[in-house]
Amino acid sequence: MKKTALLFLVFSLVLFFKPEGKMAADNLQAKIDSMKEGAVLKLDNQTYTGNIVIKKPMTIIGSKNTVIKGVGTGNVISVKAAHVSLKNLTVSGSSMDRNSSEEYAAIKVYTNNNVIEHITIRHSFHGIYLSKAHHNIVRYNNIKGMGKGEIAAQGNGLHVWYAENNLLSHNTIDGTRDGMFFDYSSHNKSFDNNISNTRYGLHYMYSDENTFKRNTFTMNEGGAAIMNSNGLTLTDNRFIVNYGNKSFGLLLMQANDNQIEQNTFYMNQRGLYIDQATRNLIKDNKIIRNQIGIELWSSSNDQIFTLNQISENTIPAVTIGGKGEHNVWSQKGKGNDWGSAFPLTDLNQDRIGDFPITYRSALHQLIEDQELTNFFLKSPAIAIYEKINASLNEDEVMFKDPHPLVPKKGRRSTSAIFFGLGIALAAVLVLIKGRQRICITFGKNGRKI
Repeated sequence: MKKTALLFLVFSLVLFFKPEGKMAADNLQAKIDSMKEGAVLKLDNQTYTGNIVIKKPMTIIGSKNTVIKGVGTGNVISVKAAHVSLKNLTVSGSSMDRNSSEEYAAIKVYTNNNVIEHITIRHSFHGIYLSKAHHNIVRYNNIKGMGKGEIAAQGNGLHVWYAENNLLSHNTIDGTRDGMFFDYSSHNKSFDNNISNTRYGLHYMYSDENTFKRNTFTMNEGGAAIMNSNGLTLTDNRFIVNYGNKSFGLLLMQANDNQIEQNTFYMNQRGLYIDQATRNLIKDNKIIRNQIGIELWSSSNDQIFTLNQISENTIPAVTIGGKGEHNVWSQKGKGNDWGSAFPLTDLNQDRIGDFPITYRSALHQLIEDQELTNFFLKSPAIAIYEKINASLNEDEVMFKDPHPLVPKKGRRSTSAIFFGLGIALAAVLVLIKGRQRICITFGKNGRKI
């Protein structure tokens, strides 16, 4: 009798405690619904089942190993109230349906004045989606997609749709379709984001007067594509090693009155690619070691290029489809620093060349007509092609810089550094070889040994 009672007690305890943890995980929605407005819900180190909808102001804070896992349909977390904070969570498992009338995400925000921070997102279509949502803060999140092989089957890291006055900062995005996608979204700020291994690090449509500072776009098929948008400010961003057929660090297409200042464009197929764009100020940027520094289509007019360092590119700048005569390569008497590509004199030491420079090339027609030309820009055949056309007077003016800048003293190009190292190594080898010859020729008695 006592044994039976003891077994009954143990069985009751198991039923009481074991389902409690499972119930807590499976009924996160019920827990959220039971909280008062403005309450703080702290989650444990366990996996909770999505999908959840938040309809009241509140804060949800996870622990180190807190996971909210969706069921593969819909959004994992839908924020439908203002003043919601989500912190320290791993979120995964949204719908991957590309044909739905609604695009799903790990976290979809429909409201204003929310904070989404320190969230890890995996296995979801879009990462964080702001849908007609304003004055939100999205920062310190880590969003990883399925990689380049699956780009077409997934969405974007941060998707901003009809959303204004949001702050997107310190997010890391890797392997999604596009890193950040803006559509009809103005007056947003994007600071210190790192985006890699996407189609476009930034894809940007019909969105005006946004600010981008200190973002890094690297190893993407295209760094940033700015289309049909005006009045943007891009400052101190880094566009590094964005490479592929017709790839670019920054594309401006039908983009007008934008300020592109103090950015770095390094080792891209094209540093800047400008098409059907007008009145853009391109100032004080470093455009270095790209295959084409600047590709400027004749449909683009009234660009101003000033104080840029445009050096060590295979082709410094090329105008496609015409002469591009209405663009300006200096402002207030200051042009651009072209490195060692053009010898300059500076008799009065004002760091402005005494004579204007003109760059002529025949490659514009080849690039326009033959898409595969981009793969052969570093071939020795290109230099031969240029010389032949120059001798036949069949090259054309690509740009004229009336006030070229003399390179700053003490700044050595990477090519010069490698050349210098090569000379030093050759000198050492010659010296070593010479000493060996001396030792061989002159023995103790002056005889060969």
